[in-house]
Amino acid sequence: MRTGTTRLPLHGGKCPAWLFQKMKHLSGLIIEVVVLEYGPGEVLRRMADPYWFQALGCTLGFDWHSSGLTTTTCAAIKDGIKNREQELGIFLAGGKGKTALQTPREIETLGGKYALDRHVAGLQDTSRLVAKVDNTALQDGYDLYHHCIIFTARGEWAVVQQGMNENSRWARRYHWLGEEITDFVSEPHHAVCCDYRKENILNMVAVESEENRQASVLLSRENPEQFLKEWSKIKEHEIALDLPRHHPLPQGKRLSASLYKAYLEQPAGFKELLTIRGVGPQTIRALSLLAELSFGAPPSRRDPARYSFAHGGKDGHPYPVNRETYNQSIEFLQETVSRARIGELDKMKALKRLAAFQKN
Repeated sequence: MRTGTTRLPLHGGKCPAWLFQKMKHLSGLIIEVVVLEYGPGEVLRRMADPYWFQALGCTLGFDWHSSGLTTTTCAAIKDGIKNREQELGIFLAGGKGKTALQTPREIETLGGKYALDRHVAGLQDTSRLVAKVDNTALQDGYDLYHHCIIFTARGEWAVVQQGMNENSRWARRYHWLGEEITDFVSEPHHAVCCDYRKENILNMVAVESEENRQASVLLSRENPEQFLKEWSKIKEHEIALDLPRHHPLPQGKRLSASLYKAYLEQPAGFKELLTIRGVGPQTIRALSLLAELSFGAPPSRRDPARYSFAHGGKDGHPYPVNRETYNQSIEFLQETVSRARIGELDKMKALKRLAAFQKN
């Protein structure tokens, strides 16, 4: 099992209505089969696996590397299990754009409808924190625009969210699995799978950033007047200090306001600092830079993405195809499609695609 990120190019166009109807039907049945065979918790593990999620999107009818796979697959599952959530034990909230911002409200609505009240507050906090980590603590050049949380009646959860790099027009998908999380701000991804890595990012959730995180929290508890005084010195001597380009200096009233909020909150740790409303990427960059200059504790510049492939390559690069793993993937998908209550035509088409994939 792997969780982490996937990098995808931006593809234009819109999913045809007739195809989306089929996607809803097929995806709902696949989720049902997984629940019947393995239980609701396995759905979370599968959704948190970027390879399985990608395979699911392809089975539903997407090109393997389309960025639209993420948003439409999540939307199809959400509609495919609608009004059957209690029966399946699986619930889904969130989506793309404005829908993502309504995730906490959707969690509350589902909680009230299905008597999940005792998990609502925790799931809402988790949803906000996961988004804050990947958009603020991990500054890798991708701005989040899609957020989806999948959870069970027991409060177990997984998150699939996606960010867009406006310059490169590529997307990066982030996967989270609740049962694997021991610390939200230190290596929260079990694995990050991607074939592209960036340089000079700010990775405040790397294990190497622990000292910088602690120093940033200490600085956030200090009176902002002193912080801003030191900050003005850095600004005045920016050229003389020859500050690196990878650490741009935040400016403006927003930074001052967020520092005052942090000072009033007196956060106990980095996770608490992140959850303060108004503390965003600029604030974290400022605290991180001053922590590095004052305490000699540099943050990590390591991109969490790891070069990885699902089954290897036919030419032996980066490693030979593992036939056992490959056959397990095919066997699971064939079993899923065979056992699903779908029309014969849809079943045959899906099996033919899988059979052709297996021969290659």
